[in-house]
Amino acid sequence: MEYRKLGRSGMYISEIAYGNWLTHGSQIETETAIQCVHAALDVGISTFDTADAYAETRAETALGEALHGIRRESIEIFTKVYFPTGPGRNDRGLSRKHIVEAINGSLRRLKTEYVDVYQAHRYDNETPLEETMQAFADVVRAGKALYIGVSEWTVDEIRAGAALAKELNIELISNQPQYNMLWRVIEHDIIPASEELGISQIVWSPLAQGILTGKYLPGLSLPRGSRATDEKGGKDTMARWLTTDVLTRVQLLQPLADDAGVPMGTLALAWVLQNPNVSAAIAGASRPEQIRQNAKASGMKLEDSTMKRIDAILGPVIERDPTKIDSVLSRP
Repeated sequence: MEYRKLGRSGMYISEIAYGNWLTHGSQIETETAIQCVHAALDVGISTFDTADAYAETRAETALGEALHGIRRESIEIFTKVYFPTGPGRNDRGLSRKHIVEAINGSLRRLKTEYVDVYQAHRYDNETPLEETMQAFADVVRAGKALYIGVSEWTVDEIRAGAALAKELNIELISNQPQYNMLWRVIEHDIIPASEELGISQIVWSPLAQGILTGKYLPGLSLPRGSRATDEKGGKDTMARWLTTDVLTRVQLLQPLADDAGVPMGTLALAWVLQNPNVSAAIAGASRPEQIRQNAKASGMKLEDSTMKRIDAILGPVIERDPTKIDSVLSRP
């Protein structure tokens, strides 16, 4: 496993981060979750990403159990706040009230005194940005988070947040967007602005929710037990990828993976990591062997010719429109 600095901070994170959006607390049992986390640690993954809203807070609890007893200084724990965690009007959003209460709940479930990065899971149009950033600053000054980050914010929102963070003497060091071979909307303005501001990307869905593994074949029934057939695992959010054109073109990537001597999923993870503004690719897993395979993408260098062949194969189905950032269907 190789490691990269996150934003302009001095903190290193693993190139492959372990995320538990659709697994812990929902798809897999606690014992399997613990096995997956330990497999991640065994291959050098030190960065773990979750959110309070995943599996109605159960994902944080599962991760806290799995990491219990691990030397805290040897890992980086990221979590998020915004989506509902309860029935109340204040159990959501980025108000000061919710942020203060949410961080305490997250720390309790994660069994830790602090998180390394506390992320705004989405932008809150109902709360003044000044209130949100001041609350984040107070969380950092209280020692409950070391840095702050955002997820799926537009370029203007990121710029405004970074400016306020600077005024408050805290570090906004990361953005967590969707990014993969098929979904490249951040390349237009998010990445250039992030490079200017000293912000790194920690990307979710680097495998396009499994599409880029090649297991979904055009014209054939969906694999039983796959995410695409699971009501809780992303069935509705994957519809945009499950077209004959997309699936046919993805299959044409197989010879490139064969040339590299890796499965297609590993190739897709390595592709994401070729972007220097990406510090880590978040990959989930329901089995320990998946984690060991994902880890092989760390440190892989793809030839320019390979990158150009990927562009040529996928060109007609690549989504690049930055206005689509507001219509992301899946919610990690």
